[in-house]
Amino acid sequence: MRIFVAGATGAVGQYLVPALIAAGHSVIGTTRSAAKTDVVRQLGAEPVVADGLDADGMRAAAVAAKPEVVIHQMTDLAAATDLRHFDRTFARTNELRTRGTDILLAAAREAGARRFIAQSFCGWTFSRTGGAVKTETDELDLHPPQELQRTLEAIRYLERNVTASTTPEGVVLRYGFFYGPDTGMLSPAMIDQLRHRRVPVIGDGGGTWSFIHTEDAASATLAAVERGRAGSIYNIVDDHPAQVKNWLPALAELLGAKPPRHIPAWLGRLLAGEHMVAMMTEVRGASNAKAKKELGWLPAHASWRDGFADAARQLTSHRSAA
Repeated sequence: MRIFVAGATGAVGQYLVPALIAAGHSVIGTTRSAAKTDVVRQLGAEPVVADGLDADGMRAAAVAAKPEVVIHQMTDLAAATDLRHFDRTFARTNELRTRGTDILLAAAREAGARRFIAQSFCGWTFSRTGGAVKTETDELDLHPPQELQRTLEAIRYLERNVTASTTPEGVVLRYGFFYGPDTGMLSPAMIDQLRHRRVPVIGDGGGTWSFIHTEDAASATLAAVERGRAGSIYNIVDDHPAQVKNWLPALAELLGAKPPRHIPAWLGRLLAGEHMVAMMTEVRGASNAKAKKELGWLPAHASWRDGFADAARQLTSHRSAA
């Protein structure tokens, strides 16, 4: 199939494009920067320079590509380190999830694509009541902390509009917290903060997080291209949701850092904000049972413990080679 990947050089795109090529698909990949066209070529795709918020440019790129499938992987998370001002940090990503989704859906429709797959998120979005692990049928948070409201509404907007689309048929993938070499939980910024003990365990550290290696996010996306059900949402996470009090010290130890500090919730509210306290103490994880059953997908990194260690080894190997 001809597949149009919007955001081909992102955290998932850099693994997704080669996976699609290996599976026999023909890929057209977009990048905002002309300087990254060689990267797209090296991944195996035909590069196109297009901004996700430029309706005319994206339409022209999609129509010229004549894809059967369009995949929305557009975010702006590379510099998303100021989590105290969460909605401000995620402002462009939120615009890509709203106006960018509208633009890309319209372009896919005009190009004659039959399937549209979009990246969403399930790291902290579920209702903070009930069980610690949620499925796709569970409610998202109806009353999130104020600093998360605009970001959660953008996620709702994307999911609502993509799953409602029938031409092309829409599928949503809710990725968990990313990690991989130089990515997400193992990004240079996160590693630096952990090594300087700037990421404390707040309160009881009872918040439950679900993780996904970027390679596994890519393999799940490939599975969704081939087997996803129209109008469906899938949680794309590993098999072992983990509480902050367990995964954060383990990650610090893996990186050779001192154990994270513990601070009470009241101090966390002053230093980091109510939303960060909620993330550390109240958020729920996600079940991947539906993705396993309907997509026939299994994460290669079934546990964050093994996945963190593997990604850290890859990171060390890459830096040694460099």
